[in-house]
Parts: sequence; C-alpha cells; structure tokens
Amino acid sequence: MYPPPPLPPRRDFISVTLSPGRSYDGGQGLRRRSFWRKWKQLSRLQRNVVLFLLACLMLCGLLSYISVADEWKAVGSRSAEGPKMRPANPPVLPAPRRAAENPETLAGASPQKPPRHFRRGPPNLQIRAPDGDAKDRRQDEAQRRAEAAGEARWEDDAQGSRVSWRGTGTEPEQGPQLPPRKAEAAPRPSPQALRMRNSPASQNERQKAVVAAFRHAWAGYRKFAWGHDELKPVSKSFSEWFGLGLTLIDALDTMWILGLKKEFEEARKWVSQKLLFQKNVDVNLFESTIRILGGLLSAFHLSGDVLFLEKAIPYSDVNIGTGVAHPPRWTSDSTVAEVTSIQLEFRELSRLTGVKKFQEAVEEVTRRVHSLRGKKDGLVPMFINTNSGLFTHLGVFTLGARADSYYEYLLKQWIQGGKKETQLLEDYLKAVEGIRKHLLRRSEPGQLTFVGELAHGRFSAKMDHLVCFLPGTLALGAHHGLPADHMELAQALMDTCYQMNRQMETGLSPEIVHFNLHPQRSHKDVQVKAADRHNLLRPETVESLFYLYRLTGQRKYQDWGWEILRSFNASPRAATLPSATSRTRAIPSPGTRWRASFWGRRSSTCTCSSPTTQTCSAWTLTCSTRKLTPCPSGPPPRAGRLPSGCCPGD
Repeated sequence: MYPPPPLPPRRDFISVTLSPGRSYDGGQGLRRRSFWRKWKQLSRLQRNVVLFLLACLMLCGLLSYISVADEWKAVGSRSAEGPKMRPANPPVLPAPRRAAENPETLAGASPQKPPRHFRRGPPNLQIRAPDGDAKDRRQDEAQRRAEAAGEARWEDDAQGSRVSWRGTGTEPEQGPQLPPRKAEAAPRPSPQALRMRNSPASQNERQKAVVAAFRHAWAGYRKFAWGHDELKPVSKSFSEWFGLGLTLIDALDTMWILGLKKEFEEARKWVSQKLLFQKNVDVNLFESTIRILGGLLSAFHLSGDVLFLEKAIPYSDVNIGTGVAHPPRWTSDSTVAEVTSIQLEFRELSRLTGVKKFQEAVEEVTRRVHSLRGKKDGLVPMFINTNSGLFTHLGVFTLGARADSYYEYLLKQWIQGGKKETQLLEDYLKAVEGIRKHLLRRSEPGQLTFVGELAHGRFSAKMDHLVCFLPGTLALGAHHGLPADHMELAQALMDTCYQMNRQMETGLSPEIVHFNLHPQRSHKDVQVKAADRHNLLRPETVESLFYLYRLTGQRKYQDWGWEILRSFNASPRAATLPSATSRTRAIPSPGTRWRASFWGRRSSTCTCSSPTTQTCSAWTLTCSTRKLTPCPSGPPPRAGRLPSGCCPGD
C-alpha cells in the first residue's frame, strides 16, 4: 500500500510584472500609441485630405463668428447711440414741419411701412431708423398722406413760410432721424421755382424746339422703358444698370424747368410708389450718387417736395445688396474721378439734414487725395488703389475719362463752402497752372487751343469730348473772382469744342479727337480715328456753352448751342428717340442705346433763353451731377455756406 500523494502548495499571493520605467495610466498610453499608429498608417494623400477638411471647418467657423459679431455690434451701436445723437450744427435750411400741421392735405391712404433691415457696412454710413413710438407713428402716417397730396402744398398761400437760404435753421430734435419728425412744415419751392411753375414765361421758338425734342425722347422712354434705367431705341426695349429708374430720376428737374407738369407728376408718383432700395444688387457708388442722389436733391430744391429729400436719405432699413463694398470686378483700382466726384452731393445732404457723417466721410477722401504723392504740378493720375489708398499708373495725366470731374469738383466745392476752404482753391489753381504747363497746345492750321494728354513725359494730341467741361468750369471760376486769364482760356477752349462739332459732317462731335500739330495740305485741325466716330450724347459742350453765354452775354454761344441741337434733330432718329451712338461722319446710323444724361439736361433751354431770364440765373449746373441748387436772391451772406455751384450776383 502506497502512501497518499502530497498536497499541492498553497498560494496566498498574486504575481504582477511591471515594465521598468513605466507606470499604469488606465490604457491612455496604449490608446495614444494606437491613434498615432493609425495616423501613420494613412497615406500622405489621405492625411492631406483630412487636414484640408479640418482647416475648412475652422475657417467657416471663424467667418460665421465674425458675421454674427458684426451684426450684433451694429444692433448694439444703434441702440446705444441713437437716443443721444444730435447734429452739432443745425442745417442752414429750416427743417421740414410736420405734415400733420396741414390737415387739409391729409388725404389718401398710408402705405404700409416696409420691414426693417440692418445693413452691414462702414459704421459711419449707418443711420438709425426712427423710433416706433405711437406719436411718431401717427406723424409718419400723416406725413405720408401729405406726400400723396403734394400738389396741394405747392398751391398754398405764397406768403407762407418758404425755404430761406439765409435764415436760421431749426435743429431737429432727433438728429439721425431724417427728415426730422418734430420740425416745422415741409419746405416749399424756392420763390423762383414757385413763380416758374405757377406763371411760366412764354417760350421763344428755340425753347419750344428744345421742349419738343424732350417730349419726343420722353414719349419713347415712357412707352417702352417706363421705370427702367435705360431705353434701347432701336429694339424698343430697355436695359437695366441698377434697376432704379435712372432715366426717370435724371429727368425730374428738367421737366420742372420745362414746365411739363403732367410728366413731372407722373414721374413723382413712380418715385413715391416704386423707387425702393431693398434690392440685392451691386451699384457703382459714383454713378448712383451723381444720378440718383443728385437727381433727387435737384428735384427737392426745385419743387420743395420733401418726398425727394426722404428718398435721398439712406435710412438703415435701405439695403442695396448686402451693404458690402468692393472695388471693380476687373481691378483693385478705382478711378480718381469716381472717388472725388461725390463730394458735392454728400456735403449738400449733410447741409440739408444736419447729419455730419455724410460730409465727414467724403471730406476724408478729399484730404487723402490732397496729401498723396504722384501729382505733377497739380495734375493727378487716373487711378487710385482701394487697398493701399495710393495713386497707381503713375506718370499718366489726362483731363478726359477717369479724371475729368476731379478738377470740376475742386472749384465747385470751394464755392459750395462759401469760398473758405483754401485747400480746395489751392489745388484747383495749381491744377490750372499744370494744365497750361504740360497739356495745353495749339493745332494747325487753325491754331485751336486744346488740352492733350501726358504719358510718362510724352505728349499726345488726344482730347476726349469729356474735356469740354473745362471751359464752363474756368468761366465759373473767373466769375467768382479768380484770375481774368481763366476766362480767356475758357473762351479759347470753347471755340475748340465748338469746332469739334462743326468740322464733322453731321455737326456732332465724336467721342475722341486727335489734333493736327504740323501744317499739312488738305488736313483739318481735328482728326478722327475710325473707332472714335460715334457720339454718346454727352452734355459737356452744351453746358459749357450755357456758362459762357450766361456769363459773357455773347450771342454766338447761344447760336452754337442751337446748331448742336439742330444737328441732333437732323440725325436719323428711331421712332422713339435719338440713339447714343450716332455716327459722326459719312451716313449716320442709329445705335442701340439712349444716353439719358443729354436729354435729361436743362442747359439747352437756358442757353436758348434771354441772358436775363430769372428762371435760369437762379440755378447753376454741374457737368457730372444732375444737381441744381437755388442761389440766394441778393448778395450772399458773409457767414455760412452757399449752395453748391451757386452764382451770386446773377
């Protein structure tokens, strides 16, 4: 018998083996090594795709945050600054009274107010919308009903309150609310405009011809392009630029001066009911300012109808597109003419409303351009970079396209500001001397004085039709006390601009001409290249003729304007109106567009009138804008601002 096997040894412990130098971390190290191993196992392409997607997500999140933050910041700033904003200086004009003070005009229904929109954009161009308390809402409704009965306002007693260019202004109680809600009665037409409307002067034969030409053009626009930007006369259709009725707004002041009451009232109704700015569309700042803002301010000055001033004011709920500004699609540059030819309108808007931000914004641009390098004896290059704010394309100087109205606005801002802003005057006088020194030449064989161009020290005998704004500007400056030789130069250049029309077979100036600098047989002074043999119905020559005729009284300037009008009437016209590209040589052929700015001008009528006609001496024009502003009756005040482009003493 064998003994029993021994019992197994008893174990009362657990053996754990730890790797040297490492501690237990719950498996995190293993997970990290596993993630990194998987990342390294991916191909380079796969890793790049993952990184790209992560970067896109981060960028989208950042942009969303900026967008939301800006919108909340804009809302907060409006609510914070709205109650305390008041204009530092009251407007020169008496503020409009509440329409409720004229109960006899409270007829008609009040249109529903559009919803408010907050616009993202430069903070200094945002205006707080009116508060919505019950009292202001009642005044709003009363004022809108009064606008619908605007004709009744014009027929009130002539002894009532009127717009006074020298009186004391009434400060609006809510500064950025435009027009002021708690002000006096709506402004009335100036005395000259009121007399012209109620008792229009008899027209001579030439004036009747001007009116007939306008009626012919207007009838075509009304029938085929009503409410649209431009008429296409050959196809009898329309084209859109901004979709804001540019032709209609451009012609408002012309219809008033011509005494076309029915047409004016019809256009006013469209402005009241159809002119809306809640559109997602890009608009050119320069073009929309001179055509829309300038046209509305002109109509307001002539008629005294507050509707046009209200439409001219950019409330915060007016949203042209997204409110995002950008340079032209084809370049990062803006033209110097664009950025320096909106000042008159914005300064006038500040003067009328008492809100200084409009004037401050454009005067900052003027100061910037004044201090830039790259000028040549007062002449400026054509382009300025929107990012750096510096001139580009240095060494190229012209008074034609892309630079012309810079020089015009220097003088007229100086006049607008009461001749006190010496910086503007110095820049203008220096530019005139630069023109004499670098751009002025005489042609052969007729010795016509013309303004050429300079490109990197090389002179070109090329002159745009646009340059024909210069005679009128020089004459206006001489009228305001500048050197007498400015008037001599104005008359010499006026002769040249007339010859640019007269030497063409059609009597119409081409868009660009080249002057002959060397005597040659059978060669005229004015030469035209094939690509330039078209006329765009530009008004510069006619407006300069207006200035020269009004300021010198010489009948020849009136006769020259009459010749140009007859040449337009003699050129082939579509059934609607003259086209914008009539040929200047050989057999004229109609083009495909109608340029509103020529027939939307009032200078032809004034040029065909007597030099003492009050209705014409009461206003002064600018070539780039559609702006007319009343001149004070009698000498201008010693203090305060004068209306833009005004001719005191006329």
